[in-house]
Amino acid sequence: MITLNINGRDMQVDADPSTPILWALRDNLNLTGTKFGCGAALCGACTVHLDGQPIRACITPISSVGRQKITTIEAMENDQVGRAIQAAWVGHDVPQCGYCQSGQVMSATALLRANQSPSDADIDSAMSGNICRCGTYQRIRAAIKDAATTLAQA
Repeated sequence: MITLNINGRDMQVDADPSTPILWALRDNLNLTGTKFGCGAALCGACTVHLDGQPIRACITPISSVGRQKITTIEAMENDQVGRAIQAAWVGHDVPQCGYCQSGQVMSATALLRANQSPSDADIDSAMSGNICRCGTYQRIRAAIKDAATTLAQA
């Protein structure tokens, strides 16, 4: 058994230490908001936070986590920045198929925590590892800017 701190709670995972975080979340803990996309850390669908930093859960083994805190999309509704991002996503009709959205939201939330007033170049850089097959990149950028404005006014 491996203990992982996920969304502020210690959870026991009965899995091989080499198991990627993604599969521990989805298969062992039934936290299915984090998506499998490519399995090679190229698309960003599996993005979660590890001590606040966006990482690719599909290639990060649970043995490498230690006591660091994993935050998933399921926790974003309880997070001021995450709520602002999600509200802006809805306001700009960002999702089409929606498959990449949990990873997009996680990357955008990490960006706004680190940079409260990102430029277009900052947004493009932070979001570059997240692929949207539907091509909603302009709406993603607009939503991030709106969330930043909302947070600045709060």
